[in-house]
Amino acid sequence: MPNLNSPDMTSAEAIDNYPAGLKIFRTQGETWNNVKLSIFSLNSEYEQFTMPVISEPMIVWVLSGEAETRERDSSQHEWEIHNVKTGSLYITAGGAPYEFSWKRLSDDPFQVLMLVLNQPIFDEALRDQFGKDSAHAQLGDHSGIDDPQLVALMQLLKVESKRVTPSKLFIDSAAKAVAVHLARQYTLLTQASREHKSALPSYKLKQIQDWMVEHLTEEFSLSKLAQLAGISDYHFNRLFKKATGVPPSQYHIKLRIEEAKRLLRETKMSVIEVAMEVGYANSSHFARLFRKETGMTPTNYRRQA
Repeated sequence: MPNLNSPDMTSAEAIDNYPAGLKIFRTQGETWNNVKLSIFSLNSEYEQFTMPVISEPMIVWVLSGEAETRERDSSQHEWEIHNVKTGSLYITAGGAPYEFSWKRLSDDPFQVLMLVLNQPIFDEALRDQFGKDSAHAQLGDHSGIDDPQLVALMQLLKVESKRVTPSKLFIDSAAKAVAVHLARQYTLLTQASREHKSALPSYKLKQIQDWMVEHLTEEFSLSKLAQLAGISDYHFNRLFKKATGVPPSQYHIKLRIEEAKRLLRETKMSVIEVAMEVGYANSSHFARLFRKETGMTPTNYRRQA
């Protein structure tokens, strides 16, 4: 069953916990580190759910049946509607969480396969195709498309997943072929850097930053911030740094120091009072951090402000 309380963002490892329908198969183990497959049987006549964002490329392949599908992300009011059949594909590049629903149009079982590529595999394919411009390559979103060549590549992985002892070399080679196909057929160069777009979505980043400002004096907790983002500590730390240029712990310090600078400029509070106001019980520790960030002591900063 889908998780009704789906987060805005999740990891490649957890994404197959959120679609509706019955999950009847998933790959497991280190052999499948670079590509993950899950198969779902969508038995009900109609169902709607919300899919969180992942930063990795994802493909959904209709294995059997026909259906009318509807999808929209958080910025849309109107549904995007597609009639899909066996062989139809969805390619998702991430961005914002989106609502998805289907209505079965045939009596045949409606089954889909979800494939998620490891980001380094796709990055390698982008470098192969775009060279020094690869940081500006962006995978587009495509819904209800036909692509027999991509289906053939995915079929290789599906067959390999049924083997008692699947070959990691074969799996990684097929995954790279899928990544190159995506880079060639569905990726465009953009003005904005792909590296920025694969970071935290802007709306989610702003929510986290606003929360950090509101809870400035609280002890820093990576786990708390990751929980707010709905992803693991590791993924949050990596994506936040990619979006802002600094780890969340350093960003927290910078917020505190900026507030301390304002208080030193605009109030007559003592240095000790300022330190406590921004969350530091130890004024010496505060002074060391302040000097590291600004190049001067709090007292000297006040004199020059």
